[in-house]
Amino acid sequence: MTARVSMIVRHPIKAIGREELEAVDLAAGKWMPFDRLWGVAHERSKLDGGWGKKVNFLRGVTDPNLMAVTSKLDTKSKLLTLHHPEAGDVSFHPNRTDDEHLFLDWLRAIWPSDLPRPTGIYRASDAHLSDVPDPWISINSTSSLKSLSQRGDTDLSPHRWRGNIWVDGLKPWEEMNWVGKTIKIGEVEFAVRAQITRCKATMANPETGRRDADTLGFLDDLGHQEFGVYAEVINDGRVELGAPLTMLS
Repeated sequence: MTARVSMIVRHPIKAIGREELEAVDLAAGKWMPFDRLWGVAHERSKLDGGWGKKVNFLRGVTDPNLMAVTSKLDTKSKLLTLHHPEAGDVSFHPNRTDDEHLFLDWLRAIWPSDLPRPTGIYRASDAHLSDVPDPWISINSTSSLKSLSQRGDTDLSPHRWRGNIWVDGLKPWEEMNWVGKTIKIGEVEFAVRAQITRCKATMANPETGRRDADTLGFLDDLGHQEFGVYAEVINDGRVELGAPLTMLS
């Protein structure tokens, strides 16, 4: 069976919202376009205009309710629409300060009052806001997800892991041996840089925003806390649903 792309996902605001795509155009040495381009700072954030560590932003590990947000971004107008099963919908332009209050008012319905207060939308001057400062894209295996689901006797959604590219047809956990190797997906070559260490944000059900699965315990049973890999784009090109994955080295 040929390994092929089964899902492509971007997350315009770090930890808040997800959007499935049919295709994405990638550029060498760059992040996925509009993925984690913005983050939400809080009253304890220490940011200097550049990339910031994850503790400076609202995250699902702090409030699992954020994991239930879905999104839709108009890349031309930069109008972003978020939906949450409890808070409903909100549409705003993340780059416009006069739209910020629309988002913050909406957020109050799901962000706990006893946690650091959200203060505004943040965009780094020279980076996206993934958990690592490097321009990497996350690649995940549906076979590994199925294996972990069977271990936990539960059906784990891929959206718990907030990955960018999902691939069908691999052997379970095959991707853990890719670090240091080069793969090709569709038109794009990737240098696989590192495994991804996971946190308890993955315990939250992305449909309900409630923690209902001990994903870290399932991984511990395997002797690690890693799921998926980070990879760097080597050349410009397109990745679309159904694109084949091949090993180059």
